[in-house]
Amino acid sequence: MYLGIKHLHVLCAVLSGFGFALQGIWMTVRSPLLNHRLTRVVPHVVDTIFLASAITLAVMSGQLPFVAPWVTAKVIGLVVYILFGAVALRLGPTMRVRATALVAALLTFSWIVSVALTKNPAGFLAFVGDL
Repeated sequence: MYLGIKHLHVLCAVLSGFGFALQGIWMTVRSPLLNHRLTRVVPHVVDTIFLASAITLAVMSGQLPFVAPWVTAKVIGLVVYILFGAVALRLGPTMRVRATALVAALLTFSWIVSVALTKNPAGFLAFVGDL
């Protein structure tokens, strides 16, 4: 059962990241698709399943925030990603602010993925320090 939930979680991560990037592209070109009903609903469904699978995996494995440092880093990263994403897609007062927040959100998402893959709280930043 754990492996099935993990695969679901990874699928949701891919769908969530791709969906956010696509919304970011639509935002930068001012596409009306950004305000389409499916564009407003589907990401919430995917992200809810994504979060539920994350919580399930954490409980099943005992790798909980504030117990496993890399899980704590992912949770903190998630909050930062959500804030940048909100500025990028809805709250940014200018296109320049939105575009900057979009890049920051995508970098944060990439970092979260790197933390998950390496199980290192620094993620890809650990390798930057080695350069």
